[in-house]
Amino acid sequence: MNRATRIPMLTAAVLLSLGLSTGAQAQQSGAANMSFFVTSTGLGKGADLGGLEGADRHCQQLAQAAGAGNRTWRAYLSTQATGGQPAVNARDRIGRGPWQNAKGEVIARSVEDLHGTNNLTKQTALNEKGQAVNGRGDTPNMHDILTGSQPDGTAFAGAEDRTCGNWTKSGTEGAAMLGHHDRTGLDESPPAKSWNSSHASRGGCSQDALRGTGGAGLLYCFATN
Repeated sequence: MNRATRIPMLTAAVLLSLGLSTGAQAQQSGAANMSFFVTSTGLGKGADLGGLEGADRHCQQLAQAAGAGNRTWRAYLSTQATGGQPAVNARDRIGRGPWQNAKGEVIARSVEDLHGTNNLTKQTALNEKGQAVNGRGDTPNMHDILTGSQPDGTAFAGAEDRTCGNWTKSGTEGAAMLGHHDRTGLDESPPAKSWNSSHASRGGCSQDALRGTGGAGLLYCFATN
């Protein structure tokens, strides 16, 4: 190889190296600024998340792996009053906002905005890796996200289970309220398009039951700081 050939090849190698470095830095910067994501995977035990503590730990671990572990992460989940313990509202667990996804797109600027006119769609409700999550029409459909919440982000009152035993059940008993991250359902009704309170799981709280209604046991995770 003569000198005239070698110089352009070296130049191309340097430019490629710089491009890869810039891309990696941009990805790392996006993760560092991320304050919202849908989990890329569930815990694999249906709606048994180990309670709120286990769900929060799952969010934190996924965020850590993505380069955003410097923040405190909480799962968007409500629990119901039982055994002398008060209910917990999902909206009270996630900080004040604003929140943005791994690509820097703002999801909501405040708790009120999140439960009002937010920017949560299939295109913006990305996982911690910055990837889109399967929705209605994809195979498999994974748009059912565990929330246990009413549309305003508060817990359900009464004895009817809407949180799979406050996120400890994985059998045929109980049910979990689910939201549609892609804002799409069987019709054009508000519940079908609800991101946090669309319908309850059918057939219980197992992984198979969640799959059967179009889910995979995924969660919304929010940074509180």
